Amino acid sequence: MSETNGSATPRRPRTLITGGAGFLGSHLCERFLAEGHEVICMDNFITGSPENVAHLIGREGFRLIEHDVTNYIYVEGPLDYVLHFASPASPIDYLKLPIQTLKVGALGTHKALGLAKAKGARFLLASTSEVYGDPLEHPQRETYWGNVNPVGLRGVYDEAKRFAEAMTMAYHRYHGVETRIVRIFNTYGPRMRLDDGRALPTFMSQALRGEDLTVFGDGSQTRSFCYVDDLVEGIYRLLMSEEVEPVNIGNPEELTIKAFAEEVVSLVGSGSRIVYKPLPADDPKVRQPDITKAREKLGWTPTVSRQEGLRRTLAYFKDRMAVAE
Repeated sequence: MSETNGSATPRRPRTLITGGAGFLGSHLCERFLAEGHEVICMDNFITGSPENVAHLIGREGFRLIEHDVTNYIYVEGPLDYVLHFASPASPIDYLKLPIQTLKVGALGTHKALGLAKAKGARFLLASTSEVYGDPLEHPQRETYWGNVNPVGLRGVYDEAKRFAEAMTMAYHRYHGVETRIVRIFNTYGPRMRLDDGRALPTFMSQALRGEDLTVFGDGSQTRSFCYVDDLVEGIYRLLMSEEVEPVNIGNPEELTIKAFAEEVVSLVGSGSRIVYKPLPADDPKVRQPDITKAREKLGWTPTVSRQEGLRRTLAYFKDRMAVAE
């Protein structure tokens, strides 16, 4: 989608990544720079951090803009791709920021799609497995419509993403915008916040401090954890594909939260015990992606084992906690 600039040299593709200073966004910024793109990283730092992209500042082709994408988005010059990743993404964040979460899913998606339309850019929406809610289908396929409580505490995130998907498809059908939708399942890796409240950062932080690991419910609920490098590869392939309908990107290797906690304790070599607390409302009892579509349409499958991914993530957490002390 790049153009010539009057000479024989083609223009580098320009890519805008909203939420680019977040956990996933920062890894995407790195990937697109590596692919030869000029990258504009946009973030209001409500849950993201300038630290996540500090190593990219000053690098040729990288630009960081502080901006709230629920307001009008202006980017000078051409754009080839818009990746909309701006949103609180962990329960601790979206329960604390319910209005902001709804606004970035609705108004932010609208503004980002409007920009893509104006620039003739291809748009990719970061959606989530949470659109399936507490699923009655297992594993979850893209054709499943979900089981979401719209007025529950988690509804602010679930419904924001469901609305964002509907808005994305409306822009595709009505305005002819080239759109892609990725449904992201539980992802982990370096640059997760220690205090983001999700299972892996919580377990690792607690184990490294020698504290008890907090498991909600009886620990029998399941999750499927995908290493961030695998996720980024899937997202890149989806963006460059011709697939318009949503695609699950996640690791189908399912395990219980109790087993996951035990795995972390063993990896860290901690003497931590596991303690149990009441399960939060509407917490999904199972979560496992059916990735048949990603395999067939994108030729994608995860390649980083959980053991290797956890080892890399633990090294990052040890460094972060050493700095914090």
